[in-house]
Amino acid sequence: MSQATNNDLPIVRLKSPRRFLHPWIFQRLVEKPQGRVSNGSLVKVVDPDGRFMGRGIFNWHSRIAIRVLSNNEDEPLDDAFFTKRVNAAVSLRRDMLRLDATTNAYRVINSEADGLSGLIVDRFNDLLVMEFFSSGMYRLKDRLIPLLLAQFPDSRIYWFAEEHVQKQESFDCHPPAVTGPCVVTENGLRFRVQPGFKHKTGFFADQRDNRRRLAQYCEGKRVLDICCNTGGFAVYAAALGKAREVVGLDLDETALELARQNAGLNQTRPRWVQADLFPWLRDAITQKNLFDVVILDPAKQTRDRDEVDMALRRYFDMNRLALQVVREGGILVTCSCTGLVGEPDFLECVRRAARAAGRVTQVLAIHGAGSDHPYQLQVPEGRYLKVVFLRVLEAGEPLAAPEHRREEPEQ
Repeated sequence: MSQATNNDLPIVRLKSPRRFLHPWIFQRLVEKPQGRVSNGSLVKVVDPDGRFMGRGIFNWHSRIAIRVLSNNEDEPLDDAFFTKRVNAAVSLRRDMLRLDATTNAYRVINSEADGLSGLIVDRFNDLLVMEFFSSGMYRLKDRLIPLLLAQFPDSRIYWFAEEHVQKQESFDCHPPAVTGPCVVTENGLRFRVQPGFKHKTGFFADQRDNRRRLAQYCEGKRVLDICCNTGGFAVYAAALGKAREVVGLDLDETALELARQNAGLNQTRPRWVQADLFPWLRDAITQKNLFDVVILDPAKQTRDRDEVDMALRRYFDMNRLALQVVREGGILVTCSCTGLVGEPDFLECVRRAARAAGRVTQVLAIHGAGSDHPYQLQVPEGRYLKVVFLRVLEAGEPLAAPEHRREEPEQ
């Protein structure tokens, strides 16, 4: 694609000059195009005076009307551009992070962080899974797949977009036939990954480093993995951590079946329980069924800014109960993958939960996603995962103040 061809891209005009580097430009900041510009098109973005503001993907149907891919006027969105972005993303994981030495399951492209807003690519052994958050990235699929295969020859390709994304972006994503599961290796452990499984791209590679960190606290201990999904933390606790007993709790029987398979792959035998966490934990509290190490890693609680308070109430309730089944001196690893809940609000929520549970805690460490899930400082939404390692020091009478609100420190 020549520079002249790029100059022929449809022009989309902003209502005012762009004064930020965040790649998302919302519809309210964009003039409705005079001519017809189809959703998902590559466009040139200009200010009201016609000055260059970037090039990217346009979608008038979406709240995010423009996803800027390049701020460089001399950088056309041609095959060389996409080749450069894909190769740079792969090089980070292979050459700098050297992930191939410890795993064959990692994120290859992380959307905005790798300059390809609206696209996630995860590698699972010989399977590449593409997740689309943008109609434009979906339209670019056939250009991107050969670039990925050049880096990972002989790989199978699977792609999908969640239903709410397809609705927001107004496109229909047609995944290929599921070609069967694969087995990945991570820190010497093996896990079965099922493409097309309902949770994200099939396996939570973002928790890889946190699973390894957890294992150091588990030797000879009694471990409870709440919302265990396919058993990642539970298997690490049993296999690497050499825990005395491991219980994995989840409501999803399909996920638990995969967890059982993962335990078998690693010659471990956690006890898997299908139950809703709330009544199960209440019964455990009543029966004084305590654990040395507890992991609480629930699914994303909301995608809607209007529901953040409701999500925080759920985090409060879950953590208040989980803290009461941790033995004094034990560890709680509590997680939030809700990007709309920031770290300060999550920590405040856990603090209030500990107070209501009558527990005094120490924060040992706060972590996030692995380094194959980088984020750009100008895109704070990319820092979605919060993982807090807490030590529970004391147990007392729970306080009767479970309401969801900020509290001033007691004098």
